[in-house]
Amino acid sequence: MDLRPITWGRLAGRLARHLDSLEPGDGSPWLKVGVDGAPAARTGELAGPLAEALRERGRSVHEVDTQGFLRSASLRFEYGKQDPDTYVDGWFDTGALWREVFGPLEAGGTGRVLPDLWDPVTDRATRSPYVQLPPGGVLLVHGPMLLGRWFPFDLTVHVRLSPGALGRRTAEDERWMLPAFARYEEEVGPSDAADVVVRADDARHPAWTGLPGDGE
Repeated sequence: MDLRPITWGRLAGRLARHLDSLEPGDGSPWLKVGVDGAPAARTGELAGPLAEALRERGRSVHEVDTQGFLRSASLRFEYGKQDPDTYVDGWFDTGALWREVFGPLEAGGTGRVLPDLWDPVTDRATRSPYVQLPPGGVLLVHGPMLLGRWFPFDLTVHVRLSPGALGRRTAEDERWMLPAFARYEEEVGPSDAADVVVRADDARHPAWTGLPGDGE
């Protein structure tokens, strides 16, 4: 994999410029972007500047953190609080993401997107109001294990950590998740599945693959 050094700010700007040239693949008036990575990769730290860069270019943006679409504790912890396979298959409410986030942005959709559904701290519904994303807007979803689920993204970015970096940067109380990400690597191959890969082993010095068809 050919990787080139880049700053986070320049990366956000390059992605925003590229998105200005894209048309939604499903014929809807909304672009859908996924920023994928383990919690230790801090995908929100790329999604936030990317959203700001898009807004500076006059685009409406709605960010969705998949942490707001966890299932209830009774479902997440059915096989214990530290079961890696359940983390892969049962922690995130993918049905709700399809219904409340991607469905309204299909061709002919309403554009009314739910920003979050469940508060894992209180283990209750958030009851957040819907957000209206106008035509031409961009949905920006970030979080772990977004690839391989058939989500209708127009652009996917995988923030990659090597196994060593992932182990070093994962909090002690979250290290039980490491087998889940090993399984994700084996079954999905996110570095091959994503349109753009960003290596973030050293968060101060990221490197990336560039954009599809981009010679710069």
